[in-house]
Amino acid sequence: MRALLTSSGIKNDSIRDALVELLGKPIAESSALFIPTGIYPFPGGAGMAWQSITGPSALGNLGWKSLGLLELSVLPSIEEDAWVPAVRDADALLVWGGDPLFLADWMRRSGLADLLPTLRSEAVYVGVSAGSMAVTSTFVETYTEPPRGNHGAVKSEDIVFTTPDGDVNRTLVTGQGAGLVDFAVIPHLEHEHHPDASLANAEKWAARIPAPTYAIDDQTAIKVVDGTVEIVSEGQWKLFQP
Repeated sequence: MRALLTSSGIKNDSIRDALVELLGKPIAESSALFIPTGIYPFPGGAGMAWQSITGPSALGNLGWKSLGLLELSVLPSIEEDAWVPAVRDADALLVWGGDPLFLADWMRRSGLADLLPTLRSEAVYVGVSAGSMAVTSTFVETYTEPPRGNHGAVKSEDIVFTTPDGDVNRTLVTGQGAGLVDFAVIPHLEHEHHPDASLANAEKWAARIPAPTYAIDDQTAIKVVDGTVEIVSEGQWKLFQP
């Protein structure tokens, strides 16, 4: 399976061209399944899920030939014959952001994590923010309060990092992802609405990850084909080695 891991979706022509290249055909001739699961732990998650599908710059609004909705949390309660064929037939899986611990947990519990490596080689996994993080082997995320439930967390530690508002105590959680790729992703680099994702903080977090770690901004994507990584960017990114 191929991958296009983004910070905030298809934000420029370079990333869109990379998606079309990975698909091997126009988006208008491609089928996709959209996975909103990661957004539900946030207040207003239901509305944000709808916007992520239908909004002006949403993944669901790229002009797909067909688009379906795949909710991971319901999959354990239904027969695999009802959903696995749809995943195998899809040209692209569009995995939205949110809480990466929650999303990675449901990837495992639903069976999707085990299914991903068996999908046809030309299928494309498109991740957005937490959707990009959750498909890696290891990732880190910060929380104002420790998340409820373990959700596959490997360890938690209290840290202090600098934001424009000063030093803030948060919990840094290391999580286990689906392992489709062998590197880590830190999204929203230097984004005004994600003040914790500064370059300085990204370097601190990457030091806690035992794998190469890409910090990417919203104008950057990571393209992966047969294990080969290519950066597609009209913005800023940095690779941290373990």
